[in-house]
This record gives sequence, C-alpha cells and structure tokens, in this order.
Amino acid sequence: MSAGQQSPGAPRRPRCPVRETGPVARATTADKERITDVSSNAPPGGDPGSEPDARFTLANERTFLAWSRTSLALVVGGLAIAQLLPPFAGVPWGRTAIATPLILLGAVISVLSYFEWKANQQALRRGRPVVRSLLPRLLTSTITVIALLAGAVDIYSRVSSR
Repeated sequence: MSAGQQSPGAPRRPRCPVRETGPVARATTADKERITDVSSNAPPGGDPGSEPDARFTLANERTFLAWSRTSLALVVGGLAIAQLLPPFAGVPWGRTAIATPLILLGAVISVLSYFEWKANQQALRRGRPVVRSLLPRLLTSTITVIALLAGAVDIYSRVSSR
C-alpha cells in the first residue's frame, strides 16, 4: 500500500478536517421539569400547565420585544414624517396621509404582539404547538400599501405643481 491509502478494513478518515462542536442541547430525563397543575412561578390565577423550558420562554419574550421595537419604530417614523418632512407641493394632506397609517400600524402591531406572546406562552405551558404569526403578513402588506401611497402622493405633487 502506498502512503496515501488506507487498508480496506480501516475506518475512512475525511479528506478535510472535521470541525468538532460542543455538546448539543438535548432534553434528557434529568432536564424534565416537575409537572404541576399551575407553575410554582405563576401568579395566582396564572396559566395552568408546567413551567416551560427557560430557553423557549426567553425566545418567546425576545420575539415579543422585537415586535415592540418594530411598532415603536413605526410610530416614530410616522411622527417624523408628520413633523419633519417638507410639505408636498399642492398636496397639503400628503404628510398626514403617509404618517397616520404608519402610526396606526405601530399601535396595532404593539397590541397584537402582546396577544401573540400571551398565546404562545400558554401553548408552551400546555405543551401545544405555538400559533403561526400573522404579524409578518400584516406588516408586509400594510407597509407595501403605505409605500405605494407615498409614491402616488409624490407623483401627484410633482404633476400638480407644474
């Protein structure tokens, strides 16, 4: 056998180095939490079920906080358009038409994200699948309509000021 060949019975070694990783987080019997009717951390009248894994609870909370930041950015963006954008020539209502839907969308996403967080938390406690979020579809479609409205207001302003 030449120096680069292995014997037929020897395990194959990969040609490129294999990256070793740390242990994968897998649930074991030691990780199982005590199942109670109501979590020991739950407030009186809290959700029935077991305390979910902290990783899932924190991930749910991070998602809620991300939606909260998004809603805050929409409200601030709407206020900036209403207060800082120069008026459109011949369209005095242009800034309001663009800013108001952004502010309202921020308020709606803030409320809906709370209800989604709460529903996901209850699903985690009861061992059910989390609900599929409608917020991305709502945000995408509404921002698309607002962008089209902004473009139409801008074009109308340029055409009417000639």
